[in-house]
Amino acid sequence: MTTGDIIKIDANGASLDIAAYVMPGQPIGVVTLPLGYARTRAGHIGDELGFDTYKVRAAQSMDVAVGAKVSKGSGTYKLIATQDHYILDTIGAEGTAKRIGGRGESGMIIHETSFEEFKKNPASVQGKPRKYELQLFEEPRKDGYSDTHRWGMSVDLNACIGCNACALACQAENNIPVVGKVQAENHRAMNWIRIDRYFKGDAADPDIEVVHQPMMCQQCENAPCEQVCPVGATVHDSEGLNTMVYNRCIGTRYCSNNCPYKVRRFNYLDFHSQDPRGNWALPYPKLPDMQQNEQIDPIQRMVFNPDVTVRMRGVMEKCTYCVQRIHRATTSKRAQGGDVQDGDIITACQQACPTQAIVFGDLKDENSQVSKLHRNVRSYGVLHEELDTRPRTAYLAKLRNPVEGAEDKKT
Repeated sequence: MTTGDIIKIDANGASLDIAAYVMPGQPIGVVTLPLGYARTRAGHIGDELGFDTYKVRAAQSMDVAVGAKVSKGSGTYKLIATQDHYILDTIGAEGTAKRIGGRGESGMIIHETSFEEFKKNPASVQGKPRKYELQLFEEPRKDGYSDTHRWGMSVDLNACIGCNACALACQAENNIPVVGKVQAENHRAMNWIRIDRYFKGDAADPDIEVVHQPMMCQQCENAPCEQVCPVGATVHDSEGLNTMVYNRCIGTRYCSNNCPYKVRRFNYLDFHSQDPRGNWALPYPKLPDMQQNEQIDPIQRMVFNPDVTVRMRGVMEKCTYCVQRIHRATTSKRAQGGDVQDGDIITACQQACPTQAIVFGDLKDENSQVSKLHRNVRSYGVLHEELDTRPRTAYLAKLRNPVEGAEDKKT
């Protein structure tokens, strides 16, 4: 059985045909069914999406159905995911496995160790020391872009559960369009933050390890994207934000090619003017400011955040640490004769995170929560040691605490 095959599930006296999504680590004999799909009264956008798994859910067993029978159905269903967009072949998959590190080991992207080893030697979480080679470009500003503030972020890999709440919050906050299933199949996506999911170990191993890593623009102080933009559309401000000047962007996509994190998104089409359930998106031939009144549905326009620019075709975009929230808070505080305090500014992803894995704040304030997390022994910058990008986003390495010999103890 492979991903996309239709399977038939008989449980609680009912039957369900559903597409299979084969995942490493899923216990043998167990099928996980998502709820909330195939709605009938959600309007044009939400109706008839996915499969109605409530058919096999009974009142006496709301969470688990025991004794279900699973058999191969007929036909297939196309499932589209953006998770492996940049892994094009076997060589790409092998390269990714090398960069994330072996099982229980730190790599270039994921740093981790066991809790037992961490107690013995906290520095073990950083893995083997690596050193970047000679730089091609001049050193960035010596003051570290800390004019009035020095904005930064910390993400705890131990806390992240991969729920994607941050991605949805970011999409709503920053007017990010829906590209649709067809365009996603063409390897096009617009999310400013994504959840990278990495497996460690053999796919057939039931004890395979998994780690989730939220990945957004790292706001690099030594930003590779800024070095190659021919029109200065992506530049640094005095407080360390890697800003985007949309009116300057001419769509060369050099910045995206030069970004090692692959977090920049390009509007190939006027996605805001398309039907999210449709397969089309046409370029708008007139002045950009006229498109919203002529093409974009008025109900959709009401959903847009008025504090954020609505981007069109031909523009590169990315995470900005919710710069509109930063400016709103700092302007308000300065008008009152003061300055923002730790916790006054909360990004959309941070606000939506159910496990508080994301923390944002001012690194110039040594007592701020984000400053303390950046000084934590578990803190590291993804690819910083290899590329000297000097990211403003730091990650707290993952600690695992496996129970050794659990099966033997049960017997």
